[in-house]
Amino acid sequence: MKIIAVGRNYAEHAKELNNPVPVTPVIFMKPDTAILKDNSPFYHPDFSEDVHYEVEVVLKISKEGKHISEKFAGNYFDEIGLGVDFTARDIQQKHKEKGLPWELAKAFDNSAPVSRFISKSQFADLYNINFSLALNENFVQKGNTKDLLFSFERLLAFISQYITLKKGDLIFTGTPEGVGKVSIGDRLTGYIENEKLLDFEIK
Repeated sequence: MKIIAVGRNYAEHAKELNNPVPVTPVIFMKPDTAILKDNSPFYHPDFSEDVHYEVEVVLKISKEGKHISEKFAGNYFDEIGLGVDFTARDIQQKHKEKGLPWELAKAFDNSAPVSRFISKSQFADLYNINFSLALNENFVQKGNTKDLLFSFERLLAFISQYITLKKGDLIFTGTPEGVGKVSIGDRLTGYIENEKLLDFEIK
């Protein structure tokens, strides 16, 4: 499986990092070695002084698709979960300044904690889902899928023009504003609506 992630898919987050709001989706990837499951602790890497949390709604692809029509894209995922796109912001900034790829800042081991997944049928409206992240019990990010710049269907249609989607692939759909630094000893808890899906320590 592979992890395909979307950058700057909430306008306020793009603005908080002084990035332009995109007119087409910004796509990057993480390897399968980035996945961290079962609320296992995240071990802070020693190569970065500034690792940031970014909470995101994650789609799990349910069947193979290529050149998917946006009209039918909803048939290609049936579960959603919550994930954190850990980002070594200091490394990312250096690479952005030089016009280099972000992979070392985004794709390092365990940089993608993922929760268990929930059937999308549990939600009356996929575009009115509240999700949030708390750092040491203080809420730092609150988002709602109504604010997505590019819908889930638009993302799958766009990505599948370039990359074949396969069953089990994960799509990180973007983070709302409020990203910030984690430190050893912190605890992150993440929610979809009032259901706690993430709860792990930084070690």
